[in-house]
Amino acid sequence: MVYHSSFVDEEGITKACGCPLLPLKSHIKGPAPVSEQGRTDIVDEAITFFRANVFFRNFDIKSSADKLLIYLTFYINVALKRLEGCRTLAEGTKAIINLGLEKVPVPGESGFPFPGLYVLPQSPQEAELFRNYLKQIREETSGRLLSVAYRHNGTPNKWWLAFAKRKFMNIIVP
Repeated sequence: MVYHSSFVDEEGITKACGCPLLPLKSHIKGPAPVSEQGRTDIVDEAITFFRANVFFRNFDIKSSADKLLIYLTFYINVALKRLEGCRTLAEGTKAIINLGLEKVPVPGESGFPFPGLYVLPQSPQEAELFRNYLKQIREETSGRLLSVAYRHNGTPNKWWLAFAKRKFMNIIVP
């Protein structure tokens, strides 16, 4: 059974493209509200549930936060694919920084991995808000992923990098 997000029906959360802009424990500037440091956020959930959820071809959506969990699971898969050939933490960090510099597509643009899952933006401002949120959450996820994909001595953690070969929801990672 697939793991779902615990962020069900969060009151007072702004939405863009049908997706909640959930709070993050982040020092990175962006549109996401700041979460308490001791509380689990969506990035923690995505990294924790990744190794189980990546095996599923179908994902039942029980809340709008599950859409964000699906996006982050796919992004982690892409990031691990980029880290696959990196033998040191320094190489991995460089690869992740390059991934973060890529353009972030939003629903309705070519390159967005889940065209039917998200609502199209109603205005250019909503599209830009969602793009900035995705950019912020991708950067935060990348930083936290490096801490689990590499050991303290800077060598790759094979128990994480082995999942780079998996296809999430039958989507081939470029």
